[in-house]
Amino acid sequence: MIKHCYIHIPFCKEICTYCDFCKLYYNKKWVITYLNALEQEITSTYQNDILDTIYIGGGTPSSLSLKELERLFEILKPLKKSPTCEITIEVNPDVTKEQLDLLKKSGVNRLSFGLESTHPWILKKMNRSLDKEKVKETIRYAKEIGVSNINVDLMYAFPNETLEEVREDIAFIKELEVPHISTYSLILEEHTKLYIDKEEPISEEKDYEMYQEIIKSLKDYNHYEISNFSKEGYESKHNLCYWQNKKYYGFGLGASGYIGNIRYQNTRSITNYLQGKYHLEEEVLTKYDIIEYEIILNLRTKEGISKTNFKEKYDIELMDCYNYKKLVKENLLIEEEDKLYIPEQYWYTSNEILVYLLEECLL
Repeated sequence: MIKHCYIHIPFCKEICTYCDFCKLYYNKKWVITYLNALEQEITSTYQNDILDTIYIGGGTPSSLSLKELERLFEILKPLKKSPTCEITIEVNPDVTKEQLDLLKKSGVNRLSFGLESTHPWILKKMNRSLDKEKVKETIRYAKEIGVSNINVDLMYAFPNETLEEVREDIAFIKELEVPHISTYSLILEEHTKLYIDKEEPISEEKDYEMYQEIIKSLKDYNHYEISNFSKEGYESKHNLCYWQNKKYYGFGLGASGYIGNIRYQNTRSITNYLQGKYHLEEEVLTKYDIIEYEIILNLRTKEGISKTNFKEKYDIELMDCYNYKKLVKENLLIEEEDKLYIPEQYWYTSNEILVYLLEECLL
């Protein structure tokens, strides 16, 4: 049974210079056509599973008009939801009160705000704008109407950014008193404007220093995943489904999904998508592949791998899959009665630990 669902809305009023996600400039004549195609994809794939999470991402879902948002939620009505279903939508800080009212009425109970930075020179480089007072007012209003489960995104390690500017961003976000904060180090992805403009990445030493500063500044939050911090009980249920290697539907242009033993990536071509050619590629997984995903994803989190759950899922002991004892001896992995995890001080270099661990495969 699949309990999780991702919906992609690719439209944006402005294109951010760092963004490598599947996105399109907002064009009113394309939106309804796209939503109709989205409805067709959902109808052709959804198997009446009862969902625990629905995540509407983008792009910028809040770029849609009120009528377009109403149409989107009409399309999502057939999706069966558990009584505690977490329904998240990504919004820009310029989302209106009318939009927030509609989102609340439509069942949204979690908002993810793309703040990214508070500094005018960085925002200009990103091709973004921000009114700090408007952000405060918007988040205050969201709480007033009963949507208090709020995430704020922060991007750091921008070329020429200082440690003090990162501190100022974190201080502003903490003023908002939101229960979840996601932090992302800038990656200069190919085909983005920043990459094409040959921006120089920040040094690894500076990036690490900023990461450590963020951890220190957010010590009153639970650092439950490499990039994510939450107050108790406010961890993202949807993102945990990814890190726990659970299956999920992915609907929309450029969306990815995991159904049965297949991980798939949808096309980024709007022409193909509108013609019903949804999947660009499919990866058929062996048991070994699934176990490898389990290891990589679980070890991104504070909880790491439950050896009991691993045995129940795969009918094999973790120690019979990977020779991890050397990493335990070096304290790069911590082994407790039922858990194996990377200690927080080594999260920044977790990829190196994972590479070594995967090379020690016994299967």
